[in-house]
Amino acid sequence: MLGVTMPQLHSIVKTSPEFPLDEIQGLLDSEYHEVRMVGFLFLVKQFRKSRDGSERKQIFDFYLKNVPRANNWDLVDLSCRELIGCYLLDKKELRDVLYRLAESENLWEQRTSIVSTWMFIKHGQFEDTLLLAKGFLSHKHDLIHKATGWMLRELGKKDKRSLIVFLGKHSHAMPRTMLRYAIEHFSPAERSYYMKKDRA
Repeated sequence: MLGVTMPQLHSIVKTSPEFPLDEIQGLLDSEYHEVRMVGFLFLVKQFRKSRDGSERKQIFDFYLKNVPRANNWDLVDLSCRELIGCYLLDKKELRDVLYRLAESENLWEQRTSIVSTWMFIKHGQFEDTLLLAKGFLSHKHDLIHKATGWMLRELGKKDKRSLIVFLGKHSHAMPRTMLRYAIEHFSPAERSYYMKKDRA
């Protein structure tokens, strides 16, 4: 860590010209967290600006190759929602990549798979979030529990009924952190009901 703040990093990216992908690769290969962050911020910036399908695919493919370099929760969450989620929003036939990431032995690739569905949720598409969440019920790591509960919470904001159905089937098996995150916006009585249910 270099100790550079996020506002400073955003300012660097905002005021800099676009970088070619080979130069961004150099940033992503850095040992320093903040340098890798700048690389991912440049990718997001260029993806947002592009309206060319082939260019967006090139950025998407480049990002997939570099997902292991997003080796902290903030790098994952900042980048994948746009670079995967936005790209796949109208490409359901390509979403098998999410399940390959979910089955990876790399924690950050697993987190990438579920957090990428944030963009789908925002557009009323819940199937992938629910399937991936079900697959992570037995996961051992708290960072996956938090990310999955977060996405379930976002889903519940859009369609509470769908979340309640999922909880009815799986709340007894959900890690407590995942469950707490998922029901954060429920009423106190509802939260108490799910947290006190027999989890045996």
